[in-house]
This record gives sequence, structure tokens and C-alpha cells, in this order.
Amino acid sequence: MRLRTLLVRVVLAAAVVLAAGQAWAQPRRAAQPQRAPAPASAYVPPTGAWEHRTPAEAGLDAAKIAEAVAFAQQRESKTPRDLAVAHYLQQAREPYDAPVGPFKERGPAAGLIVHKGYIVAQWGDPTRVDMTFSATKSFVSTVVGLAFDRGLLKDVHEPVSVAVPIPEFASAHNATITWDHLLRQTSDWEGTLWGKPDWADRPEGEPSTWMTRTRNTPGTVYKYNDVRVNVLALAALHVWRRPLPQVLRELIMDPIGASRSWQWYGYDNSWVNLDGVMVQSVSGGGHWGGGMFINAEDMARFGLLTLRNGKWGDRQLLSEQWIRQARTPGSANPLYGYMNYFLNTDRKAMPSAPAESWHHLGNGTNMIYCDPVNDLVIVARWIERDAMDGLVQRVIAAKSR
Repeated sequence: MRLRTLLVRVVLAAAVVLAAGQAWAQPRRAAQPQRAPAPASAYVPPTGAWEHRTPAEAGLDAAKIAEAVAFAQQRESKTPRDLAVAHYLQQAREPYDAPVGPFKERGPAAGLIVHKGYIVAQWGDPTRVDMTFSATKSFVSTVVGLAFDRGLLKDVHEPVSVAVPIPEFASAHNATITWDHLLRQTSDWEGTLWGKPDWADRPEGEPSTWMTRTRNTPGTVYKYNDVRVNVLALAALHVWRRPLPQVLRELIMDPIGASRSWQWYGYDNSWVNLDGVMVQSVSGGGHWGGGMFINAEDMARFGLLTLRNGKWGDRQLLSEQWIRQARTPGSANPLYGYMNYFLNTDRKAMPSAPAESWHHLGNGTNMIYCDPVNDLVIVARWIERDAMDGLVQRVIAAKSR
């Protein structure tokens, strides 16, 4: 047994010497840098729960976060909480201003601050469901993006009429409108949809000129117009061949753990016969009622999804390419990407925020602020429009302690 052990040791020693000689004979290689360990997965809130951290635990100045929250509460919108009344006050100049969709009375100012995926502050009732007005447009562009990701649409620069041969895109002018034009609100689509003429939405100039306005080549002029947004929603419905709220719930809202309390409405007269079934075409805002009725927590989950380039945990729900396109400035308006991504390209709208930030925005004001530089999502509901930057400024200041 001792002899056998001795022989094994001799063989092993010889192997070590041989290996050393071979290594010496070979040219030396430069030392390879050690690969950095993979970063831990970013936190995503699971369904039915969302981890809270105190500002101190998140590395933020608690006093400044408290100041930001107090600021948001103090700057609550002064328009009536009865949003049907507010509608008539705000749209008094518009013809065809009669509501065709539901309204509801809103709650007090509410919102929350999310840093690195964790809730670090909130105010009001973040679970209260309220109208979100034009922030709905970001959900419209999302369902269009889902269609592109699945190959249901080929090219954003292809005329809508190619995939959707419906009367709304049959005229010589409207037949040239592309998906990109509609997404960027540069289509200059003309016509009447759900009883609302395009020219009656936010009309400019003297009333005598409203119906004889100059027609613009699609893609050349930006004009915020809810009739044209609703045309895009109608076109997306024809592509999907099923209700858009179902598409959104199945492919986005359920996977990100949103509640079941949100509802996406159309108008009383926006029903279409789709393959023998009557389906409601949803609206892209609450201009005449309807749109997305949703709570602040679900808005924050959606904002976190766009902040993380369409990825939720290990699932790519919306392609990174689509999110990148949505955040690309348009040629006619460099401060607007796809609806409803308001960009901070020149830092005039949000001087306190980085140029890389954007916000999903709706009347009210309803804001979902997304900041990849500071890893922030801020939802502010019913805040005065001119107070948005002040809120963002105070939250970002809490990082520099």
C-alpha cells in the first residue's frame, strides 16, 4: 500500500513539472480582465403587492421628499372636481362639445414616487380610479406597438390604408397617411368620426376659417387632435380584430401586475361591426368623456415598464425597438415622440429634469414622469400644469444629500 501511494505521488509530481515546462515554453498571454459580476435583477413589484422603502432606506433626503409631497398636495388643480362641469368650462369655445362618453367626479390630489422600482412616498389615495384623459394616448400607441412586434403591421411608414382599407382612409388625402403620422399627431387627417369633425377639435383662428383651413401634407405639421387619435384607435381595432382593452389587459396590464380596476371606455356611438360582433372602439382620451379610468399605482407600473424599455423582470413585453421609436423626437415637433410621449429634448418644459426624461401627460393634470438618469417614476394626479417641474425639481433634489 505504501509503495502504491509513493508511485502515485511520483506520477503527479512529474505531471506538474511537465505542465510547468509547457507553460514556460509558450508565449505569455496578457492578463485577462475579470468579468464584472452580473448586476442583480431590477426590482419589479409583484401582482397585488408593492414594496415600500423609506426615503432614508432608498438613499434619499427624507425632508426633501416630504417637501415634494407637500408641494404636490398644495398645488392641486383648481378646476372643479366634477369633471363633466370642468369639461364645459374648458371646452366652451369648441363646437360639437357635447359629451359622448362617461365622466366621473375625481378625487383629491394623489400620486406616488418610485425610485429604483420601490415606492418611497405617496399621497392621496393611489388606489382610487379616476379619469386619466390624454395619458390614455400612451396606451393607444402601446397596442399599436404590440401589433408591430407581432408582425400584424409591417412598417410604421406604410399608409394605414394598406392594412386597414376602411372608409376613414379612402380619400386621396387620407390614403397617404401613415402609422407614423398618426402616432406623431402630424397626419392632418380630415373627416368626421363619432360625430366629431376634425376641425372642431381645438379650432384655431377665426370661426369663419375653421371649415376652410389649409390642408397640410401629412407629416409636416404637428397638431394635437383627439379626433385623429380616435382614428388611430379605430385602425388598431381593425388590425387586432378584437377589443383593444382585451389586448392591453392580456399583453401588458396583467403581466405587469396591474389591478383589475382599470377600465378603457369609448363613446356611446363608437360601436363597429367587427366580423359580425358589435365592438366598441375606445377613445384616446377624455376630451368628450371616456378614455382610460385608472388608479395611480397602475399608472406607475406602466411608467416603470416604459422606463425599463418595455421589459418587466425577465419578460420583454414591448420591444425595446418600439420604446426607442416612441422616444425619438419627431421632425415636425422635436418635443413629441409617439403619442403620448412628451420629450424633454430642449429642457424647456421640464428645466429641472434631464433631457433624457419624458412624461406621459393628460389633462387634469395627470402626469407619469419617467427619468432613466435618476431611475425615477413620479405619478402626479390633479396637479396644476405649471407645478409639474417644481415637483420634479424637489424630488431630484432629494437625491443630492
